[in-house]
Amino acid sequence: MEAISYIMKRQDIKDLLESKEFDQPVHTKGWIRGERGNAYVRFLGLNDGSSIQNIQVVADAEKFDENLRKRFNVGAAVSVTGTLVESKGKGQSVEIVADQIEILGDADAEQYPIQPKAHSMEFLRENAHLRSRTTTFGAIFRLRHALSFAIHNYFNERRFYYWHSPILTASDAEGAGESFRVTNFDIDNFDSIPKIAEGENKGKIDNTEDFFGQPTNLTVSGQLEAELGALALGRVYTFGPTFRAENSNTARHLAEFWMVEPEMAFYDLEDNMNLVEDFLKYLIKYALDNYRKDIEFLDAKFVKENSQKKKEERAEMGLIEKLEFVLANDFKRITYTEAIDVLLKSKHYKKGKFQYDVKWGVDLQSEHERFLVEKHFKTPVILYNYPKDIKAFYMRQNDGEEAGKETVAAMDVLFPGIGEIVGGSQREERLDRLQARTDEMGITEELWWYLDTRKFGTVEHSGFGLGFERLILFITGMGNIRDVIPFPRTPKNADF
Repeated sequence: MEAISYIMKRQDIKDLLESKEFDQPVHTKGWIRGERGNAYVRFLGLNDGSSIQNIQVVADAEKFDENLRKRFNVGAAVSVTGTLVESKGKGQSVEIVADQIEILGDADAEQYPIQPKAHSMEFLRENAHLRSRTTTFGAIFRLRHALSFAIHNYFNERRFYYWHSPILTASDAEGAGESFRVTNFDIDNFDSIPKIAEGENKGKIDNTEDFFGQPTNLTVSGQLEAELGALALGRVYTFGPTFRAENSNTARHLAEFWMVEPEMAFYDLEDNMNLVEDFLKYLIKYALDNYRKDIEFLDAKFVKENSQKKKEERAEMGLIEKLEFVLANDFKRITYTEAIDVLLKSKHYKKGKFQYDVKWGVDLQSEHERFLVEKHFKTPVILYNYPKDIKAFYMRQNDGEEAGKETVAAMDVLFPGIGEIVGGSQREERLDRLQARTDEMGITEELWWYLDTRKFGTVEHSGFGLGFERLILFITGMGNIRDVIPFPRTPKNADF
């Protein structure tokens, strides 16, 4: 408490809950999460966001008139001055005996939607502007902060440089074309938008007259630009929002999400796999070591919800058990070809339990990935050496492959309950191989700057992308990706 007293007049509730300095005057502020009592005394559960736990405030009726006590509603913001005492009640070690309570902001009990009762996730998504005041979402968003900090800490300790890749770009790193266009044209007045006057494109929009002079979109990945940084600074990472215009309404997809994308010069595929395993274990350990109480709360929620599922749908481990299991075990590394062989020989395949077909050359679906992780190996899995035709143009082509089974030095990390959580590869450093691929896709001209890096001092290099929200899904045990980001952006939904 002393460390922050010179900055703030009030004391964080987290510090008060951990304090042993009883019978001392304290001053704090927060929101009422719960209230109970009688005509003689009111007990307020106060929370300021610093802890998953509320601190109990004891308000004696003799000190506070009836009109004030009627305003002690859930959701109201209050300032409390009183004495910190050792609590005799169950489930709490300290409480505040209040001398003064000031209402900073009222909350009408008839209108405030986040009352202390069970709410559905859908209801809370509809009230996303207020759901962070619940115990569940407070825990999730503190963990989101913790993991963000841990990511920067991990890379800083290993001499990676934080590389700010652009959000507005003319390139499509994935080559999928599923990007959001950005324009300065008045789209409400189509006739005012400049058109090409002649030639084969006559009548089409003249993008040279737009703000950037060419078609521009929100980034789908910072990878290509991060490669430029790695080929100058050695090791860099990007960490920021990315955007995909996919019309997907699933529990695993967002239109706006955050990506962590390190790129490393002089790293081959094995180096890349070693780094990603160490990185993921570091993040999980950091969360367990520093935000254990939040995870314990989410673990209890996970176990309760898991027990209500059909037997065949239940997870075999609790949340904390699963996280500690990942820390304790090496990730299983197998090739894509070996994985296909495992799937084809499985009883699951032979009994026709897979919805999607299994054969060499297909892009594995989530059901295949989860079978490998949860049923067969029962540990996180790194798949590598994927078929060339189902992977991006920038991935290094493996030599010596048999005709019809060309592969690239790609890798995916598969986690239980999630499926793919990381995708990466060794990048193609050979100009002739890379340009052959960009020629195939018709993007050589627009990626001239990317190809330049293969002309001047090219070296082997690798990198990967971690979907930040999928990591948080895994660590929190939540079932829907819309519940691990403050304001989910999905098709037909951009409120708040």
